[in-house]
Amino acid sequence: MTSVPLEASLDRMRESGYRLTRPRRAVAQALLEAQDWLRPEEVLTRARAHCRTVGLVTVYRTLAVLEELGLARRVHLESGCHGYAPAGLRHGHYLVCLACHQVVEFPGREDLTPLIRQISRKTGFVIEDHLLELSGRCPDCR
Repeated sequence: MTSVPLEASLDRMRESGYRLTRPRRAVAQALLEAQDWLRPEEVLTRARAHCRTVGLVTVYRTLAVLEELGLARRVHLESGCHGYAPAGLRHGHYLVCLACHQVVEFPGREDLTPLIRQISRKTGFVIEDHLLELSGRCPDCR
């Protein structure tokens, strides 16, 4: 999964009016350097390696900022929990293993426009964005 480099992400946060405190920077670094998705508690543990004073509230607030800016994506799991993954440079979708919870991003090249229009017509919703997650078992867990 290719993510936006850390310094570019921090610049984007700063340009959007967010202060870059040491704890917020540590949270961003912990998530954006991850090779996979992380639960907020895992982000906290990794962030504390960079700044011991990071708290869980800061983790949740920073993850929300990163998601709002398109730098992170929320990954939903069947158990009702969720985690966060660094956002790729393009719109992507996720495969989630139900056994080991591995998350793999695949590019969103498929044109879902006809389906989205059809759903919009049938429901009256103005659809602004979408998230596609497919769940199953990865090759190692089959």
